[in-house]
Amino acid sequence: MKPVNLKEKLKLFSDHWNPRIVGALNGQHVKLAKLEGEFVWHSHTEEDELFLVVSGELKMEFRDRTETVQPGEFIIVPAGVEHRPVAEREVEVLLFEPASTINTGGSEDPRKREDLDWI
Repeated sequence: MKPVNLKEKLKLFSDHWNPRIVGALNGQHVKLAKLEGEFVWHSHTEEDELFLVVSGELKMEFRDRTETVQPGEFIIVPAGVEHRPVAEREVEVLLFEPASTINTGGSEDPRKREDLDWI
C-alpha cells in the first residue's frame, strides 16, 4: 500500500499502444499507456473502459461522432460500443478496465497486447 506516481511511471517507457499495468483491484487493472496516431476500430463485448487523459488531447471516435478528451478529463466507453482512439500528438492516458480486457477487443491488429507488463 504505497502511492503510485503517474509521472514517474510514465517516464519508464516511450512506446505507443502498449499499456502497462500499475495497479489492480476487484478484478480490474489500472493501466498507463502512451498513444499516438490512429488505433484500430474495435469494441469489447463484456468490458466497459475508462480513459483518463493525463497529458495531451485524445479524440475518441464513435461511428456517429467524435468526443475530445482533455487532460484531467475521462471518457467511459460502454461494453459493445465500437470506438477508435486517435491521438494527433502523443497522449498519456490512464486506463481502468477489467483485467480480462484485450486492447483491440475482437479486432486483429499488430498492436494487440494480451500479456501486459507490470511497472
